[in-house]
Amino acid sequence: MITCRTSGWGNYPVVTCERSTARSRESLIRYAQNSGHILPQGNCRSYGDACISSSIVSTLALDRLLSFDPDTGLLRAEAGLTLEKIIRFAIPQGWFLPVTPGTKHPTIGGCVAADIHGKNHHLDGSLSQFIDALEIVLVDGSVVCCSRTQEPKLFWATLGGMGLTGFVYAITLRLRKISSAFLQTRSIKTQNLAETCQVLIDTQNDYTYSVAWLDCLSRHWGRGLVALGNHTTPDDIPEDPFPLHSTARFNLPMPLPRALVSRPVTSLFNHFYYRKQWHRQVDDKTHYDRFFYPLDFVNNWNRVYGNRGFLQYQLAVPFTEAERIITHFVTVLRKNGNGSTLAVLKTFGKKYGGPLSFPLQGFTLALDIPFGDGKVIAVLQNLTSSLLEAGGRVYLAKDAVVLKEHFRKMYPRVEEFQQIKELYDPECRLRSIQSDRLGLT
Repeated sequence: MITCRTSGWGNYPVVTCERSTARSRESLIRYAQNSGHILPQGNCRSYGDACISSSIVSTLALDRLLSFDPDTGLLRAEAGLTLEKIIRFAIPQGWFLPVTPGTKHPTIGGCVAADIHGKNHHLDGSLSQFIDALEIVLVDGSVVCCSRTQEPKLFWATLGGMGLTGFVYAITLRLRKISSAFLQTRSIKTQNLAETCQVLIDTQNDYTYSVAWLDCLSRHWGRGLVALGNHTTPDDIPEDPFPLHSTARFNLPMPLPRALVSRPVTSLFNHFYYRKQWHRQVDDKTHYDRFFYPLDFVNNWNRVYGNRGFLQYQLAVPFTEAERIITHFVTVLRKNGNGSTLAVLKTFGKKYGGPLSFPLQGFTLALDIPFGDGKVIAVLQNLTSSLLEAGGRVYLAKDAVVLKEHFRKMYPRVEEFQQIKELYDPECRLRSIQSDRLGLT
């Protein structure tokens, strides 16, 4: 056990913790039996305070691939295995992740805890749709295998349960069959928010993947670049069908000066990023790494925001309220000097996960906001009230600001989750900074 400082990917908040490392299922059992309040931790790629606590058990050493069926794509892996390692194993055999976030560096256990979604939720749903079984070490040291038919309450509560139901040891996941490592892509340049939203809605049934980058800093805010993609077909396989990604080409060894993420600098960057595409529509064949993981091009890119870090606030809101709520958020943030340096818009479909899973049918907007002097917290808390009135919610894997009373309104199944947690963790030993803040523990 070591004493160290830890934080999520946003570098806010930062806490001192006691960290142990689990290297086997047996060591997980020992930590479960002999610890007080504790939390399993992966690669710290959630943004806020969901992955931090005063006492941590790191699962990064649990990174073994346990079994794989090359005919069906059924993979069983330990919780500490990162998506990056799964991709390097699966791509050469013609398989890919069924759902992936915008980075390949989270652990698969962390992805289960957050019930991650990707650019294909409008068609395929979140990761929970592709998980067949979980092997969980409970706080009393017992080992439970759960699925949709075996211990189903524990299964669904763990998917999106932010690590609060037990120590996930192993995950059985169904991969996606692919013909190559490339996608047929289309990029559409839009002039305003209404057009951006309409393009995403109009293309939902034509493309497996869709996402839009929004410029929220210019006077033409809401304009953007919509990226659409489908995996290549067997008739369109390149000469080298399965090239893997390279390692990050750049590294930020230390936090950058705050002035580099000032509004004038980031506005200028957004201007040139938007102008990089001359034509309204560009069709291309794009490698998976460039399409899914553009930010992984720079290692430790979160240091761009300096020592004070940043907040990522991701909301989901029904289609009918989306343009109004997004306009309200951006307007208020700009007025208060908290313009979003990076804004990403996607659509969600009808498929849902467990009691605390985030997606609801509509639009989801993720905003990166420099933390600065911290006044943005109160701004976002006030904005959350407007989001609630519109029937929206905030993603727990990126949250660091939501109030307890807001949380209970945006997640109507929270009492169901707490009842299940009490069955398997009656003393509420599994807890995080976030779960205490939200009143879950």
